Amino acid sequence: MSNADPRRPPSPGASPQVLPGKAVPDENEAEQTRAAAREAAAAARTFGHHLGVLVSSAARGAGRGTARVAGTLWASRPSLGRRTPQDTAPPPAGPARVSSATPTGAPIRPGWITGLRRRPIRLAILALVALPAAALAGLVVYSFATLPPLGGVVPETGQRALTVEADDGRVFATRGTFQGQKLTAADLPPRMAQAIIAIEDRRFRSHWGVDPRGLLRALWRNATGGGIREGASTITQQYVRLTSLTQEKTLRRKIQEAFLALRVESTMSKDEILLGYLNTAYFGAGAYGLDAAARRYFGKGAKALTLPEAAMLAGLVRAPSQLAPTRNFGGAKERADVVLQTMVETGAITAAEADKARAQTITLRTPPETPPGTNYFLDMVSGEAKRLADTAGDVTVRTTLNLDLQSLAEGVVARRMDAEGAKKKAGQAAMVVMNKEGAILAMVGGRDYEDSQFNRAVQAKRQAGSLFKLFVYLTAYENGFTPETVLVDRPIQIGDWEPQNSTGRFKGAMPLRAAFAQSVNTVAAQLADEVGIPAVIATARRLGVTSDLPNVPSLALGSAEVTLLEMTRAYTGVLAGLVPVDAYSVHAIRGGAPQPLYVRPEARGGKALPTEPRAMMLESLQAVVDGGTGKAARVSGMPAGGKTGTTQDYRDAWFVGMTPDLIVGVWVGNDDNSSMNRVGGGDIPASLFHDFIQRASAQMARGRKRPSAARAEPAPAREVTPAATATAIRGVPDVIDTGTLAFRGRTVRLLGVDGEGGALARQLARYLRRREVACTPAAGGETGPLRCQIDGDDLAALILAAGGARASEDAPADLLAAEEQARSERVGLWGRQR
Repeated sequence: MSNADPRRPPSPGASPQVLPGKAVPDENEAEQTRAAAREAAAAARTFGHHLGVLVSSAARGAGRGTARVAGTLWASRPSLGRRTPQDTAPPPAGPARVSSATPTGAPIRPGWITGLRRRPIRLAILALVALPAAALAGLVVYSFATLPPLGGVVPETGQRALTVEADDGRVFATRGTFQGQKLTAADLPPRMAQAIIAIEDRRFRSHWGVDPRGLLRALWRNATGGGIREGASTITQQYVRLTSLTQEKTLRRKIQEAFLALRVESTMSKDEILLGYLNTAYFGAGAYGLDAAARRYFGKGAKALTLPEAAMLAGLVRAPSQLAPTRNFGGAKERADVVLQTMVETGAITAAEADKARAQTITLRTPPETPPGTNYFLDMVSGEAKRLADTAGDVTVRTTLNLDLQSLAEGVVARRMDAEGAKKKAGQAAMVVMNKEGAILAMVGGRDYEDSQFNRAVQAKRQAGSLFKLFVYLTAYENGFTPETVLVDRPIQIGDWEPQNSTGRFKGAMPLRAAFAQSVNTVAAQLADEVGIPAVIATARRLGVTSDLPNVPSLALGSAEVTLLEMTRAYTGVLAGLVPVDAYSVHAIRGGAPQPLYVRPEARGGKALPTEPRAMMLESLQAVVDGGTGKAARVSGMPAGGKTGTTQDYRDAWFVGMTPDLIVGVWVGNDDNSSMNRVGGGDIPASLFHDFIQRASAQMARGRKRPSAARAEPAPAREVTPAATATAIRGVPDVIDTGTLAFRGRTVRLLGVDGEGGALARQLARYLRRREVACTPAAGGETGPLRCQIDGDDLAALILAAGGARASEDAPADLLAAEEQARSERVGLWGRQR
């Protein structure tokens, strides 16, 4: 490199170094340019590295790591974010000089390169803060732009509400959604308004729809409580959510809820908002709106609510399904006490008024939970009620169901099938119990409604087998045959059909009474051929069979498919002597008006069966039980008759039996139509009839008084006093054994019962499933064994009478008598000792 001073002109005579018109290149400037390029590339690489660290740290939520990186960058460059005089000073003219503080050969970094390195880091940090804020602002704008109209959501009401009563007036089930009446300001009890404001939104009268103070309080309590412990929605926000928004839990819906709440507050008064909220809020057990809840739980309109009742309803809206008194009366009562205390704190009532309210009697008008086994019956009743009174609004249906007989029917089916079903490959059973007028007193549609809602008593069509011979013999008796008429049991052929006996043998000449009692197929086929299949079909139609009946010879042996209900109905007609018997399940239907919507007439028309043929048929039916195929159905000291039925390969087994007062139809089989292990109608079905009838007479003798169905009298209320619940235990228990229950972690031993485990405990668990049990202390106090009730019956007595346990040494006389009954009947565990 030349040492000549570039600022001096070249000496004369010096040879030129460049072409004319071109600048003379300076080697120092070229070197500085190359150094600047290298520095720019290094700065870009450094910036990319640090930006990647920042972004990845933010994505991983590593806040402290990001702050540490950023802090390091700021600390290493104190001048970051401000320009120094050196940054803005023009570069010196002439050759670059190396600072004494700079190592020899180290490049000088111009100010614009330093700014290039520092500014992107600052922008990246700003972006990490600004982008979420921008996204939130965008969400707010979008939520506002897509606001739905006020009142745009109409709650789905589902099917109309049915309150279902048994024949004695006891309410045992509800179905559908209760709507009640829309309240006006004059209908709203002041105490109810005070209670709902106290527990849900204390500042309701002072805020403008959104309560910042309540929001901050909820955030603090949730943060310090380790979870969501308190909500921040005002009554206004809850109202707009119910009437204008969906129930989705998103930030967008929450923003829209706040916007709409502000809009509602500007267009409606506080009283109008409160009234609208109470008319739409859900109070559990299918009740929407305050009036519906008052009628659902207490059997009265909202205007008649007392202070303790209002407090209980106000406490439900936070957790209606969990605290509904039909499911959890104790929890509902505890929550009501909290509401009363809150009303004291807000000045709505005095402490003395709260104490007085806690001491008042609370009367529930509803059952705890629908007994699972009655759901088959309820499914049928729902359709029948719609047919008889298809009107809008909530209705109460008085049914024909006898809860005592229903419980008995469920119990005998469960015990017998648990004991014999598996080894005999019989998976399902159904039972129908009727009286002579056709009222359905009990119905078991299957072994477990929760496993299968298919009602085998009403919906299943199966071949009737020998059960169909009733129509053949009755037709023959009406055409001159008698029980003493003799026919020959022999091989026969009718067209291409050759009927066979189940035994494969023939007995020769025999009277029709014996042929019917022994269910001889060839004799029935001869009779049907003699009187004609069309005449047999006509008789079946007269007695109420509505299924298809083919005009073929095999119809005489039950090749047609029928339901258990219609066959039970047909046998009822023979007992009643008036055909067809109208099988029915509804006595009366009441709506909101005092006048019933429907009342079943006391007398129904029908055609009388001829006296002599009917008497012959009843005699033949009794012969089946006395010494024929239905001997297992015989009950000591009680006249009974019936008929067995068994289909090919033991796919179906039937028994329809009768006493002077009851007709009981039973079917046993498998849903997939598979064969059982040689189960005929005289086996499990006849035994089920025996088990039921043996105890049914005693049940009916001590039955409750039945209110008049003709006047459709309302059911009596079920009273529950706070004083009782303070020392008692209520709820749906878990079964430890047949003498020990568990209520929400507390173990209860039944007085007088030594519990059994295994299959008996499982049977009890199925029986108690979702049904409320109330237990009160016995002589030993709360620490000793308790006496428990279910639907008004003593649970220990039911268990002992069913053979579910042995009586303990401390059992009182009534429980010892129940055990003795089970011993004599050899049911439950006593049946094992045969």
